[in-house]
Amino acid sequence: MRNLNSPCLTLSRDTLRDSMNRAGWPPSLIADAELAMVELIVNAWRHADTTAPVVLILFLDNTLRVNVSDRSSRLPDPRTPSPLAESGRGLQLVAALTDRWGVDPQKLGKTIWFELDGVAA
Repeated sequence: MRNLNSPCLTLSRDTLRDSMNRAGWPPSLIADAELAMVELIVNAWRHADTTAPVVLILFLDNTLRVNVSDRSSRLPDPRTPSPLAESGRGLQLVAALTDRWGVDPQKLGKTIWFELDGVAA
């Protein structure tokens, strides 16, 4: 697995945080989005064997959408790990932190995404 301080992850986190700050999002939602995005990137490294997933950050009206694409056609398999398991909670965490998430199969791989609804200004 890649290092959590890798340039790809650092750039993705910085871009997301800066974009959300400029758009006026509250710090709590920025932290939720950052953690959810990191989970999706790490899942791409770990389960899809993708060294550099494509991360796309979009603002649609008052909604943030983050897409993480990889080259594996294997769809995520959310599971319920035992209480002492050291892994297996990533998608549960994404579901808990975001308003919506899903997966879109692509011709070559898939895109896993989440959305957060912002606070109306």
